[in-house]
Amino acid sequence: MTTLRSALFSLGLIGLAGTASAQSVTWDLANEYPPNSVHAQSADTFIAALAELSAGDMVVTAHHGAALGYKSVDQYDAVGDGAVDIASSFATPWSGVHPVFTLSSIPFLAKTADENRKLYDIAKPYYAAVLEEDNQILLFATPWPPSGLWGREPLDSMEAIAGVRIRTYDANGTVTFGNAGATPIQLSWADTVPQLTTNGLDAVLTSADGGAASQLWEHQSHFTEVNYAMPLQFVHINRDVYDALSDEQKAWVAEASATAEAFGWDLLANRVGENYAQMEQNGMTIVKDVSPEYLAALGAAAEPTLVDWKQKLGADADAILSAYEAAK
Repeated sequence: MTTLRSALFSLGLIGLAGTASAQSVTWDLANEYPPNSVHAQSADTFIAALAELSAGDMVVTAHHGAALGYKSVDQYDAVGDGAVDIASSFATPWSGVHPVFTLSSIPFLAKTADENRKLYDIAKPYYAAVLEEDNQILLFATPWPPSGLWGREPLDSMEAIAGVRIRTYDANGTVTFGNAGATPIQLSWADTVPQLTTNGLDAVLTSADGGAASQLWEHQSHFTEVNYAMPLQFVHINRDVYDALSDEQKAWVAEASATAEAFGWDLLANRVGENYAQMEQNGMTIVKDVSPEYLAALGAAAEPTLVDWKQKLGADADAILSAYEAAK
């Protein structure tokens, strides 16, 4: 397939064109996840920082919990087409747009927060290049805490997950848990809780934070820690909306983005512990220290996802992974 190199070159041209005269702006921000989720808080941090930097000149209204009717998979085109000014979107459902977006959800590729940040820093220009081709600007990205398994019982062995109907959030999860003997069902977050309510699912692959934000303890009793992946959430803006800003306003956006990105990444240090405490207060059992044999078996089940991603992305995959290995 065609690499991103020409698009990456074009990124150097962003911001060189003339800008409009400064004027007050108001934007609507779409976000599929609940107001108390980590990424809603990161978006709110961006909004507050931008309002302060601009002395109220730039006002962004957040619509969390899919209040505008968009799921993350829809928000790519909605922002590119200008139906929404700006959005906070879970990136891995964009696999149909470009395979680069599933990098952060390749199971067990980045095993720590530090590795995940190094991988993001390396891949960020590639993400930005694809978005730029579709009339969008990547402002910043923040990680989800590690994905685990919410269920009605401990899901701590290959025998325990056999045949279990597990919600997955992308093709990587569907492949991995299908290979592991479960019954994966790929769903957006907005569709997950309704499926639990109607008994359409037995388990959910998501972070402790994502589940706690939606009070999954009303449907599940156990969370099994497997540190599956720490996928990314992108905040992206329509290119025409961005280009209409003055140079000063763009500087405010850049500074607010940096503030929010730092906030989101710093949250990882304590967020899981806070989530676990809240989950236990609501009757959840946290299953830790699963066997190395189980993790190895899940890793083996996930191996085709990396192979497939490399084949789809081509030379850019080799460049990203080589730089990542050198940085580890």
